[in-house]
Amino acid sequence: MHDKELIPHLYRTEFRKIAAVLCRLFGIEHISIAEDIVGDTFLLAAETWGLKGVPQNPPAWLYTVAKNKAKDFLKRNTIFNDKISPALQYTACGNTEIDVDLSPTNINDSQLQMMFAICHPGIPPESQIGLSLRILCGFSIDEIADAFLTNKETINKRLFRAREKLKQVKVRIEMPSASEIGQRIENVLITLYLLFNEGYYSSNRNTVLQKDLCLEAMRLTHMLTENESTNKPEVNALLSLMCFHASRFDARTNKDGELILYEDQDISLWDKELINRGECYLNLSAKGDVITKYHIEAAIAYWHTGERDKPEKWEKILSLYNRLLMIEYSPIAALNRTYALAKVYGSEVAIIEAEKLNLISSHLYHILLGELYSDIDIHRAIDHFNLALKLTKPVADKNVIRKKIEGLKNKFN
Repeated sequence: MHDKELIPHLYRTEFRKIAAVLCRLFGIEHISIAEDIVGDTFLLAAETWGLKGVPQNPPAWLYTVAKNKAKDFLKRNTIFNDKISPALQYTACGNTEIDVDLSPTNINDSQLQMMFAICHPGIPPESQIGLSLRILCGFSIDEIADAFLTNKETINKRLFRAREKLKQVKVRIEMPSASEIGQRIENVLITLYLLFNEGYYSSNRNTVLQKDLCLEAMRLTHMLTENESTNKPEVNALLSLMCFHASRFDARTNKDGELILYEDQDISLWDKELINRGECYLNLSAKGDVITKYHIEAAIAYWHTGERDKPEKWEKILSLYNRLLMIEYSPIAALNRTYALAKVYGSEVAIIEAEKLNLISSHLYHILLGELYSDIDIHRAIDHFNLALKLTKPVADKNVIRKKIEGLKNKFN
């Protein structure tokens, strides 16, 4: 790895570890201070390494500097007198040396506890995702702004409000009790689910950023499976769902960044190893007595990794969508169901169900109707694709829709 790429890489991998440990040490009310100390550590690395060269063990250098900065700050700040010092007054031999523990075990524990703190039910979902990207995933403000298709100022304000909310709610950075985990983990899974979707379904066509978002969501979910108290069936179901979707990531866009629909994807680009891992986690998720939406969505994703045109495949997917909508209705799930409906009963039946949804402000709605009408009424198909064109933002996706329209016009002529 080139020296210019090293610090951004380490920022992504090490910022989150150090920040989580310092947040746990300082308390959630001082989350900004923890971020500042880690940020200063990386600034010093950029300055020092540029002059003296990269140290033999860059992560160890960062950990040492961050520890020293944290200790210096605590010694001269009231946080030490009010929070840290009392907690150390009973240490052996009166030793009050501050321990900034950056061992792998404490890093892992701190990140897990931060996950539950950030995903507190009193924090708005959008803020949970932003804080997760910043503290748990090590994304820069620029990257978060890019992910949300907004600017740095907006993200900074959003994160500030989220931090203030954490203070108001007086969230503690600790693992919930065994009885609380069952209640709190649902909110954690919702945040991880939304984080993954932000990468997989985002209208942002920065493919590298999208993939990183998905991988971070998978890393955090995998962390839950490694802890005995959080390794629950619904966690395995969500990780299974992520694996199945991520297996098709490289097949979803072409070299120009244009979205490739499922029917047109190159199956050879699907990641077989991720599909196998998805099946493993899906089997593990079956150990519980409760079926969640993650179980059903993972099962739907599993069937999508099989051969495309087997009739029983689409019958199974349709049945699963029916069950999903009974558990938790969503317009997008209902829209996706009509695609399976068309595969089983034909386009005319699917059109009737799709038009009942009346999702006229969704480009996906018009794309689907454009596809369904293509072999029935070319004029209506073109009308829907034109509406989709107006509602779609990414230029690459607009190009795909234009190709669909041109193909229909040539077919008509």
